[in-house]
Amino acid sequence: MVSTKQIRRRGVWHPTDAMTSTESAEFAQRIESLGYSILWLPETTGRDPFSHIAFLSSQTLKLGFATGIANIYHRHPGVTWQAATTLAEQSNNRFILGLGVSHAPLVEGLRQMKYEKPIETMRSYLTSMKSSPYSSIPPEREPICLVAALGPRMLELSADLSDGAHPYWTTPEHTQIAREIIGEEKLLCVEQKVVLTEDRETAHVAAKKALRIYTPLPNYRNNWKRLGFTDDDIDTPTTKFIDAVVAWGSIREIEKRIGEHEKAGANHVCIQPISHDGNYKIPEWETLEALAPKK
Repeated sequence: MVSTKQIRRRGVWHPTDAMTSTESAEFAQRIESLGYSILWLPETTGRDPFSHIAFLSSQTLKLGFATGIANIYHRHPGVTWQAATTLAEQSNNRFILGLGVSHAPLVEGLRQMKYEKPIETMRSYLTSMKSSPYSSIPPEREPICLVAALGPRMLELSADLSDGAHPYWTTPEHTQIAREIIGEEKLLCVEQKVVLTEDRETAHVAAKKALRIYTPLPNYRNNWKRLGFTDDDIDTPTTKFIDAVVAWGSIREIEKRIGEHEKAGANHVCIQPISHDGNYKIPEWETLEALAPKK
């Protein structure tokens, strides 16, 4: 059962679209056995995350699952609340609803939908969602709802209308800013990409592969620029930029970065291991085992 106490523990952010259903169930079971509390699953053009989490929760006992994130443009708010509440009830409250506005190029280009003003759109969506009726047997408590928030206004909104924020591709400096904005009572669940290697070139090549699809997206770019990085830092990308957004090196060095997020105010850090060759089908078990929570 996910609680605000349990969510403080470390989690894993990892796609499973390259795995078969059987492989993804085995993956979730192994993540659970390592002591991680939450498995964060993205939404792109693969499996529906809600249906997939329903399956994975039936294959595990204690592991929590979160959408990291579900695109609000892809579903009606009432349908989202039905799905989230159903999952919370059927999984014994092991579901966390992460929602985001995505990015204009993806919404308008890939989905062929109009991208509205993100703050107003998210505010309207959350308000409508929380007022949607649900007449079935309710879960023990409403599912935790987090907003994929980066900028100050979206962070403020996450504090006003949800249980907290789920920043992605950020730094400990951003974590400190986010905590100051959302206050002490809200959940702050940050994602951190890691590459387990002490070879700088190997780490940077892997980081550049991971960054490639994200650097053109305006919401990430704007946030990185607010943190002091230039367009050149982002487009190159420079050593300064890579080392800021990707934790690499020895386990001790990666643990230090995770600790910096926690010291800056993160309740929960979901680690996303990056393979040296960009292959997500085979998880980086060496990394996941080494960074597993101390039991």
